[in-house]
Amino acid sequence: MKNIKSLVLSAGVLVASVAMVACNKTKTTEDGTEYTYLNEGSEKPENGQFIIYNFTAKKNANDSIFLSSIENGAPAYMQYNDTIKNYDTTKVRPGVDEIFMGLKNGDSIQFTTTAAKVFGEMNVPPFLKQEENITLNIGVVDVLNEDEMKDFMAEVSEKQRMKREKEAEEQLAKDIKTIQDYMAEKDLNATKTESGLFYIIEKEGKGEEISEGDKVTVDYTGYVLDGTIFDTSLESIAKENEIFQENRNYEPFQVPVGKGRVIPGWDEGLQLLKNGAKAKLLIPSPLAYGPRQAGKVIKPNSVLVFDVEVKDVEKAEK
Repeated sequence: MKNIKSLVLSAGVLVASVAMVACNKTKTTEDGTEYTYLNEGSEKPENGQFIIYNFTAKKNANDSIFLSSIENGAPAYMQYNDTIKNYDTTKVRPGVDEIFMGLKNGDSIQFTTTAAKVFGEMNVPPFLKQEENITLNIGVVDVLNEDEMKDFMAEVSEKQRMKREKEAEEQLAKDIKTIQDYMAEKDLNATKTESGLFYIIEKEGKGEEISEGDKVTVDYTGYVLDGTIFDTSLESIAKENEIFQENRNYEPFQVPVGKGRVIPGWDEGLQLLKNGAKAKLLIPSPLAYGPRQAGKVIKPNSVLVFDVEVKDVEKAEK
């Protein structure tokens, strides 16, 4: 079986080489959607087999690709079944589904239709208009049986994991520089851990350091580098910053440390403290929410700052 890298490369060539038309045969679906074969394959899949394909979706208004399996790092797939139609002509995707259910190994197809027909009327992304024309290029690069598909998915999963790790490593380096610049601007002297977390102990606590499994009760205020507060356990700070919520109980937050109940930066940072300690945690995005958006204030790859005060520690049983 082809490995993921060769699948991506072959599909990339297949989809990207639109100008090199080998077939240029046009067909029409039952709903009138025209599609053109840039290359026509011959191997029809059998029921239960999996069609592996790459695709790009382009907005015709500005000729820009907004969705690509190639950029995502792995081909897409679907399971073939010719005993039933995978589309319902009473709904909004009959043409698109008919094209997909007719795919053969080696097919390279291009078609243009509205965003509503591509995604379904109820699922059009907010940055698109329902009547806006979208051009899709689809390139089928393999047909796999069930056992081959299991191997394929395992390889895809590993490749995606490695991709995420590489991106997180690159982002961490950027975030460390950003935090260091912020510290210089704010005249802060923080200690950096091996993971990239920065911390400042503003008040030493008492007793043993917090360890994994301890239940810790904490007051906190979290904000991004421009000072915008996104959450706090303190009612007075919530009111001062106009984020007060009437139905919320403002009280210290309790969490079992080191159990993944909070972001990694918290799990690590709290274990540097003792009962009664006050500290500032400067958390790079890979130790926070990474490339995800988390509410209105926390944008993808945001560095977060938390002012924390440990109010109580319940040590774990040993």
